[in-house]
Amino acid sequence: MDFEAGSVRESKSLILFVAGVLLVAAAAAAIRLPRLAQRPMHGDEAIHAQKFATLLQDGQYIYDPFEYHGPTLNYFTLIPAWLRGQHTYQAIDEWTVRLVPVAFGVGLVLLVLGVADGLGRAAALAVAVLTAISHAMVFYSRYYIQEMLLVFFTFALIVCGWRYVRSRRGAWAIAGAVMLAFMHATKETFVIAVAAIAAAAVLTLFLSRRRAEKENKSGPLISKRRLLVHLSLAALILVMVSAVLFSCAFRNPRGIVDSVLTFKTYLGRGAGHSTVHSHPWYYYLHILGWYRLDGGPLWTEALILLLGVIGLVAAFAKKGAGKADYGFLRFTAFYAIFMTVAYSLIPYKTPWCLLGFLHAWILLAAVGTVVLLRLARPTWVRVLVALLLLQGGGYLLWQAYLGTYRYYDDHANPYVYAHTGSDVFTIAARVDEMAALHPDGKKMFIEVICPGADYWPLPWYLRAYENVGYYSEVDMTAMPAPVIIGYASLEKEILTKLFTVPPPGQRHTPVPLFDDYVELRPTIELRGYVPHDLVEGRLKAHAEEGGP
Repeated sequence: MDFEAGSVRESKSLILFVAGVLLVAAAAAAIRLPRLAQRPMHGDEAIHAQKFATLLQDGQYIYDPFEYHGPTLNYFTLIPAWLRGQHTYQAIDEWTVRLVPVAFGVGLVLLVLGVADGLGRAAALAVAVLTAISHAMVFYSRYYIQEMLLVFFTFALIVCGWRYVRSRRGAWAIAGAVMLAFMHATKETFVIAVAAIAAAAVLTLFLSRRRAEKENKSGPLISKRRLLVHLSLAALILVMVSAVLFSCAFRNPRGIVDSVLTFKTYLGRGAGHSTVHSHPWYYYLHILGWYRLDGGPLWTEALILLLGVIGLVAAFAKKGAGKADYGFLRFTAFYAIFMTVAYSLIPYKTPWCLLGFLHAWILLAAVGTVVLLRLARPTWVRVLVALLLLQGGGYLLWQAYLGTYRYYDDHANPYVYAHTGSDVFTIAARVDEMAALHPDGKKMFIEVICPGADYWPLPWYLRAYENVGYYSEVDMTAMPAPVIIGYASLEKEILTKLFTVPPPGQRHTPVPLFDDYVELRPTIELRGYVPHDLVEGRLKAHAEEGGP
């Protein structure tokens, strides 16, 4: 009877735990989904969207070993595009592309179900909550880049590895190989996570002193022959899946070779050969710990780091974590340390790259939360600790709201990096007005002139136009377009062209396209020019509508 009663309690506990994680995942979706088109497209997002459009329209993906990373982001974007009945570049929108990182951000919350017996259910639920409300996790779950997919596949690999250790079932080895292939096909920096996982696993096994302890906590024993079969099959699956992804189902076999040769490029980039994104070793810790700019809000996810340190200490002290598996906790601690050190030492840094090691610290922070609550004595101290944790969690959620819905393109937000400003909406609206007045309409020729091809994400916002030319310098011999947009530093050359290139009888007095100062990004001012007769048409239209 006692056994039956315990079994019923265990079943109820499991149901409540799963329901709790599902509820948190639903809340994570509710936080991430609203107003996906509100934030201007970052230049990187726009480039990825254009590459996806090639896959969508032509069924072709060609891996570039120098830029833009792997194909998984593009392949998974086919799902929302097909579901929404979109088959062209002009038809897709911000919702189509940004739904993909949202889905993987929510999926990251759900993955914790696979390691609940390693962390302990209470800590696993805390992982779900912290992942759902972390400012960085929320912000980049709405960003059409590869990082959220990489974090998801990395954690999925850890989940599969843990389940294999517990069960010794070949299916988990195969699933882990698929996740590793997806990591490879997502972003070249996957090698950092793989190295950290491998090193953490080796050190964890080294610290397992007694054979009995290893047998008890590592699950059932497995013969060397069976283990070799599982690893061989996993390796075969890894190579096959990766080859299919990089070659676009073998339509571009060169992609397989390039997926290996690319590491020469990224090794040089990571070593600091690019000065644009080179930052000091403490850059990520500064962003996470204490960031305030130009009188903006205080941004900090120090709560996660501090709780993570407590979880790390508990992992090695083997105390306070309840029913957690301390072998798994030690592995997580090593993994978090290696990931943090590696990303801190690499000179090339962008803020979204911190997601991988931040998630590792979230795992430890959840353990630290449980440890604090378990060790707090007497009851009033535990209540006080719980209230402080709730307050800290509330501040994390408030930051996530501010950063996502109010400071979404403001550089006072630490996760806004080289970002497009909201003026891009004004630019697109002015071009639309001119096209409505021009006899060629959407076929109107537009010139965009930005040195160094620094015109992104304008191709995204002008994707409805058939005749847009993008140039790095002013062509003084070609006839000027009805609409010209360019760097403010090129204004003299553009005006010289407008006043001299067309034959005298065809010249039109150029007037500014924009009523006010507009920026593509901070300090990158753009100027626009159109013929006077188009502006007269615009003014006439406003007058007829009763506008100013």
